[in-house]
Amino acid sequence: MRGPAVPASAAGPGTGLLDAVLADVMRDTGASVGLVFLLPLGERVLRLVLASGMSREIAAPWARVPINAAIPVADAVRQRRLVWLGSQEEIARRYPRVGIVLPYDFRVAAAPITDGTTVWGGIVLLWPVWHPAQLSDAEQETITAFCRRAAPLLRQAADSGRPLGPADEPRLLPAPHSREADSAQAVAALDCAEQLPVGCCALDLDGRLTYINPAGAELVGAGAASLLGKRPWEVLLWLHDPVFEDRYREAAVSRQPTAFTARRPPDIRLSFQLYPHDSGISVHITPTGGDPSATAAKAAAPSPAGLVGATGLYHLTHLATALAEAVGVQDVVELAADQIVPAFGPEALALLAVDDGRLRITGYRGYSPELMDRFDAAPLTSDTPAARVITTGVASFFATFADLKRAYPPAVHQDEMAAWAFLPLIVSGRPVGSLVLAYDQPRPFPPAERAMLTSLTGLIAQALDRARLYDAKLTLAHTLQTGLLPHTLPRLPGFDVAARYRPAGHGMDIGGDFYDLIVCTPTTAVAVIGDVQGHNTTAAALMGQVRTAVHAYAATVGASPGKVLACTNRLLVDLDPGLFASCLIAHLDHTHHRALLATAGHPPALLRHPDGHTDILRVPPGLLLGIDPAADYPTTEIPLPPGAVLALYTDGLVETPGTDIDDATNTLAGHLAAVEPENLDALADVLLHHAEQSAPRYDDIALLLIRPHDGP
Repeated sequence: MRGPAVPASAAGPGTGLLDAVLADVMRDTGASVGLVFLLPLGERVLRLVLASGMSREIAAPWARVPINAAIPVADAVRQRRLVWLGSQEEIARRYPRVGIVLPYDFRVAAAPITDGTTVWGGIVLLWPVWHPAQLSDAEQETITAFCRRAAPLLRQAADSGRPLGPADEPRLLPAPHSREADSAQAVAALDCAEQLPVGCCALDLDGRLTYINPAGAELVGAGAASLLGKRPWEVLLWLHDPVFEDRYREAAVSRQPTAFTARRPPDIRLSFQLYPHDSGISVHITPTGGDPSATAAKAAAPSPAGLVGATGLYHLTHLATALAEAVGVQDVVELAADQIVPAFGPEALALLAVDDGRLRITGYRGYSPELMDRFDAAPLTSDTPAARVITTGVASFFATFADLKRAYPPAVHQDEMAAWAFLPLIVSGRPVGSLVLAYDQPRPFPPAERAMLTSLTGLIAQALDRARLYDAKLTLAHTLQTGLLPHTLPRLPGFDVAARYRPAGHGMDIGGDFYDLIVCTPTTAVAVIGDVQGHNTTAAALMGQVRTAVHAYAATVGASPGKVLACTNRLLVDLDPGLFASCLIAHLDHTHHRALLATAGHPPALLRHPDGHTDILRVPPGLLLGIDPAADYPTTEIPLPPGAVLALYTDGLVETPGTDIDDATNTLAGHLAAVEPENLDALADVLLHHAEQSAPRYDDIALLLIRPHDGP
């Protein structure tokens, strides 16, 4: 989240290329809602760039979806497969966050946009409940065809140096019309509606009133001019009940008719029947009798200062469910910004955490880095609103800069904003930070909004406190893990060497991946790579023991890779840790331009020949270490001429949910063949980049590259 918001003008061009493709897939499948997400290069967040059939407010909380979130589109992208949810019950069971925020009955499909090597994003389609509980073969093929059409467009844009990128907000496509408008028919329809003795009105997908006939205006007690372009529940105070707004949201999302009854003061009960369609909602309004206790709203109309709509509750619920899944501090700040900026209206946001008597900028959105640098590390004793709300525990709201200046005379207008909210983040009476929200227009902050923002900061404070504890444990775990790996590689005469280790991208488990390089004689060396089963401190401790044993046995002059593995295997069986390990050893001989390989259940090494073609070295396999003390590990000789590249790696580099391991290995070999290795460090970075762009990695990765050369 560290960085300013990307202005719309800076977004990649050509997002309109996807418009027709999305319109086609929605038409051919009968979907009522279509959403297109992109995964920008180097990011781990899916960005909503295109929406059809859904209002901006409903789409806002889904504008940024972390790739590791329990959300259908994230799973589809991560696992490279289509996700189908055929009922409300299945949505609630598999994706409780979606089920809580959108508790309506609809069908949903999510699919990755991929060309086989790179995942560019994903598509989400929604259908009303009239759709069968299963996707038809034709519908699946249509969705797959969309992904096949979209991926080349995205790749061509990226290859041209002008990748399609997200703007500040997703673009909304207009609703498709089945036929051209006929002016005569339109006039006739208008005349008919005007003469009807019952009330009727029309809402767009955003809930704004686009038409109301005279009977409808008379029933609700307001003129058409005061209602047009506005959401009825925001103008008619007696309609400002979360139940009513939620009925609109249900109709807009599920595309199913719904109804509610409201009481217009002093005692007129009205029935509202909502009939959704692609471009909005038609509403039928009639007076009704019946038991007054059955009406949805019997209390007197609230004052404007006390209004809290369903939209605010919807966004607050969405934030709560999202933060429940947050793990580290950066997860919290990213999720907070992703939800607050589009949903609650601020133009900019800054999250500050207490650290050793100072306020540190943990993350921000919409502000410039230069401005944030000025406020970073301010002492808690400083006379600033962000610091004072921590020491007092009381939030501050400033509707204008004049209000801020009266409270803080030294204040200088630095951020070009017009209103601010400074909110303390407090857990069990202990301050953990503060949240700054800035708005580009003056804002009165009525009591209901202040209460909403206070609830919001309570959620963030709890999540931030948990996340800081998690990060501390994660740092300790990774320190332990990396401490068991070589700090530097020895200089190897006649060989260029590069190594990379990447901890898992999610979770705080300690992995068991390891690598080593042992110099035996001036012209020979041993390269080792391995992976201990499990992700915990036991696995890490065993990894250290296995690496030490392999190092000791390999350093013995004349010990073949197979013999080293056999000795290590017997030691592991004697230790009986209850865990197994894979390992691959390559004995490098510069004089004879060869390598001797032996494997214990490890992914095969790759060999890129000097002419560029690459082989997968499927040498005779041996059992995993720690299973059978009598296991045999054959040794295989391969040529290793100057200029060739030998690549050893752990399975984290190739394992992708939903992808066959052999296919993933072939893809890795293709990347190795396609890149001209000017130096091994650059080649290692390219291979890691390709792997991370193809799919997010949730296992540790170890990579060791060796290239012999003619010189000493």
